Amino acid sequence: MPITTCIFDAYGTLFDVSAAARRAATEPDHACLAGLWAEFAVTWREKQLDYTWLRAITGAHADFRQVTGEALDWALEAHGLAGEAGLRARLMALYRDLDAYPEAPAMLGVLRRAGKATAILSNGSPGMLGDAVSAAGMDGLFDDLLSVETVSIYKPHPSVYDLVGQRFGCDRSEVLFVSSNGWDAAAAAGYGFVTAWVDRNRAPVERLPWRPAHVLHDLAEIPSLVEALS
Repeated sequence: MPITTCIFDAYGTLFDVSAAARRAATEPDHACLAGLWAEFAVTWREKQLDYTWLRAITGAHADFRQVTGEALDWALEAHGLAGEAGLRARLMALYRDLDAYPEAPAMLGVLRRAGKATAILSNGSPGMLGDAVSAAGMDGLFDDLLSVETVSIYKPHPSVYDLVGQRFGCDRSEVLFVSSNGWDAAAAAGYGFVTAWVDRNRAPVERLPWRPAHVLHDLAEIPSLVEALS
């Protein structure tokens, strides 16, 4: 069946999760990050994902804002930065205002003009997603912002992917699901979506029972892929 609906993960796919640490590191008050922001950003992101999975497995759900803050606390302590005045608050504020990848707005515009439904499906809470979209100047480029808060469990639980069909009334085979997270692209493929993994870092494919149908290196390739599939 042709692709009618294009669904995007948010963090790491549309929005650069390293941007908060990178931007803070340029500020005089937070020069402590200048030499290690990239390593710090990786630690923060990895712990953030760890906590979503552990909370999903144990049934101890908390919204993404809380999880992001708890992961940040761990990363700050791990890097010896827990005592840096104002750093935690600044990083949390910047996380609501992450940079979008530069090709994202134009790519979404092409899809909209082609008549495709577009939405975000994210672990992010509704407020975080709304802030990120607005800060990136992408208001009006999505039919909806779908959050795991509707079902109170994180990806890759199938009930999260169920939200797409519930909202758009489409068959799974009509959905192109786009994620830069290999585990997310794999799980969505297992669910039945057509999947595109945006492998920005040329990483190996995840060793899981399912594999993404398409491997891309940035979002600019999405419109041509959708055209080919439609």
